[in-house]
Amino acid sequence: MSVSTTQLTVADLLEDFTNAGPDDLHTEYQRLVGALWNDGELTEQALAATPALVAYLDEAGDDRKGYVIILLALLAEAEYPAVDGEVATAVRQGLDRYLDLVGGAVKGRPLTLALLYLLSHFPGDRDRILAAVEHLDLDPGDQSRLDRALRTLDLDAPDLGALWPSPSVWQLTDDERAFNQEWVRTLTPAQVTTNWENDTRTLLGYTGAKAYFAVRYGAPVVAGGAVSPGDATVPEVPADSGTELFARHADAFHCPSCGGPLDFTPDVVRCDACATRYPLARGILDLSEGVSESAADVEDDATANLLSKLAEMPTMGIYYESVLRPAFLRIAGGNWGGAVTLADEDAYVAQHIRPVDGPVLDVAAGAGRWTTVVAETVGQDRLIALDMGLPMLTVLRGKLPEVPAVRASALDIPFGDSTMGAVNCWNALHAFPDDAARAIAEVGRVLRPGGTFTLMTFLFDSDPIARYFQASHYFPSRVEGMLLFELDELKRWLSAAGMTVRDVSGPGSFAFITAVRD
Repeated sequence: MSVSTTQLTVADLLEDFTNAGPDDLHTEYQRLVGALWNDGELTEQALAATPALVAYLDEAGDDRKGYVIILLALLAEAEYPAVDGEVATAVRQGLDRYLDLVGGAVKGRPLTLALLYLLSHFPGDRDRILAAVEHLDLDPGDQSRLDRALRTLDLDAPDLGALWPSPSVWQLTDDERAFNQEWVRTLTPAQVTTNWENDTRTLLGYTGAKAYFAVRYGAPVVAGGAVSPGDATVPEVPADSGTELFARHADAFHCPSCGGPLDFTPDVVRCDACATRYPLARGILDLSEGVSESAADVEDDATANLLSKLAEMPTMGIYYESVLRPAFLRIAGGNWGGAVTLADEDAYVAQHIRPVDGPVLDVAAGAGRWTTVVAETVGQDRLIALDMGLPMLTVLRGKLPEVPAVRASALDIPFGDSTMGAVNCWNALHAFPDDAARAIAEVGRVLRPGGTFTLMTFLFDSDPIARYFQASHYFPSRVEGMLLFELDELKRWLSAAGMTVRDVSGPGSFAFITAVRD
């Protein structure tokens, strides 16, 4: 009796979904999904309902098939990393139907994108699936994501990292690939497996989010202006940059080790209070780790080490700006339709940043795309860039040779209280979500009264499926998945840091915020 009731309930939901008009379609779909799946977890009805969903594809109109295919993919994915769970196996029973649909599919259409997402869950049928999609002549990104999702882990030769948003964009040199694999060799088999699974989830999240947008709104906008990383050129960094770039802001700096003032002589950056020196090369001051003056040879090694690190993965900053960041805006901000453009972001920063006296800090500056906007607004002579990524800072220094770059953490900003005239933090707060409140508190500490804090980050989408795809993005340093924010908590953290929010805007899950230090 309970089984028939379950089937009747799902049948009713499918009927309501089938009969829903355009204004009610999404609501009825969410009711259907919610009965079987909740934030990546299966409900008790999921297994019994799966055959009905598969059979429904034979009668559904083309405008409904894509929705149901995405639901079937979500049900199969709920048992990942297992690919032979009860529900995943039930979903796979419809493989012949899915491949028949692929046979009549057209490249780039919403139904096709939904099918690619669903088929990505059946690695045991890899050869059959790849043969079935061959006629579509898929774009390299779609093809390489599908190919990678259908692979199984080889512990002796794991291909980790350098995969997102698609393996096809990562055209590394032999040296860069060797460097990228160095960290893989330090991992245990269990860690390799976890990273492999997270890489797979991240690719599935991108494929699923793209398909879900397409089914709801139409084919995504093709992002323009991306540079092929294989053709990218890292801007030339000035070979010799002494302490003069930093000396003009000397009063603002403090020693990360003891909090004392830093002394900028022509060739050395040191803290008298704790007898610590900090390496400096090519206009990049590394305050992430100092060297005791009691070991001069260690100091020389530290500078040599900094120079060596500057040469590692030099194109990473180019990858970030040309490929990774636009893709991240699509997955985190839902920007598949191009609702937010670079011009929109530039205009917000230029309009809202309002420094009082003192230097202006671009924290978590990355490769300098918005450091350039800030520089054009306030002047390079007022600006300091801060980031922990040396490849990023290398690109930034090539773009802005008059802007000093500091390697340091946004969670322990190496400047004194009330020393900054303004702070910008663009598209970065979500990179350290567990410590976002601390990062905001640090901004409040260094910001002078009346100075502005401009930031852009992302909120969790109110749609549970879109939210699931957002959370499916795994940073290498965060095995729990991506953690975004709720607007109320951002406002609460800003208030606790002594700031008053003056503006909140941005479409979808984008959050453009300006706050002023009280």
